[in-house]
Amino acid sequence: MEFYGLHKVSAERLLNALGVREGDELPVSKADVEERLEKVPGVVLARVEAVCCAGDGAVLYVGIEERDAPHVEFRTPPEGTAELPKVLTDVYGDFAAYFGEAARSGDPTGPAAESYRETFAHLAASRLEILRAVLRESADPEQRAIAAHILGCAAVTQSVVADLQYAMRDSGQTVRANAMRALERIAARDSEPAIRVQPTWFVELLNSLVWDDRHGAAAALAVLSNARDPDLLDQIRERALSSLVEMARWKTAAHARAAFVLVGRIAGLTEKDIEDAWNRGDREPVIQKALKGKPGR
Repeated sequence: MEFYGLHKVSAERLLNALGVREGDELPVSKADVEERLEKVPGVVLARVEAVCCAGDGAVLYVGIEERDAPHVEFRTPPEGTAELPKVLTDVYGDFAAYFGEAARSGDPTGPAAESYRETFAHLAASRLEILRAVLRESADPEQRAIAAHILGCAAVTQSVVADLQYAMRDSGQTVRANAMRALERIAARDSEPAIRVQPTWFVELLNSLVWDDRHGAAAALAVLSNARDPDLLDQIRERALSSLVEMARWKTAAHARAAFVLVGRIAGLTEKDIEDAWNRGDREPVIQKALKGKPGR
């Protein structure tokens, strides 16, 4: 069990409201748990999410938004009727089934995943206009999510990047997640130096109530900050350092690593020092160094 968004409200009060402890079965009703959490004094909104996997179990992430805490606003859902061609939804359905099974077996990034990306790239080449129309206009969040994923496999242009960055403010969680994963892949490509991925909305999503937003934003920013642009690191520090610190302390290593890397860069450590501290399990000294302020102050 992990918490985020806590500044004034105590974890113990939230645990009492949850009614479950580590080692218990997951709550039956997500909505009931969130309603109980929102009755705790000082809590404005609550979100719980079970994320696979921790051994044979899951990690229950408990996020809250306190009064006067950062609040991330998303775009009002569109109301249009644009729809994707059936060939796109059919192939995406096959991909989703494959990806779900591969994730459960522990390897969602094998040759089959690359084959699906190539197929989506081919399908997108002649369908960019309908993909863009669906992403921006469709009232169906599932259609928008599929459009975001397929656009992320299209030939990389600045206009495609703009579409995906637009999708990062979508009201649909899966739309945002698909867009972020695509932008992370684009940012990691050395072959496209002229393509610019803007970091601003990734930084804002570090404060989101939604776990997937925080996790995806940290992963993308770990790529976008590889060059250690001081303006970007200052922006992250000023807008979201406390959120990053919470994430860097999460016990599930795979979920905490990207945030820890960002905290280490904010602290001014070299990549080797960050990696060594991670491997030793010495997270807290790095976190404290970042919290003290800019190196050299």
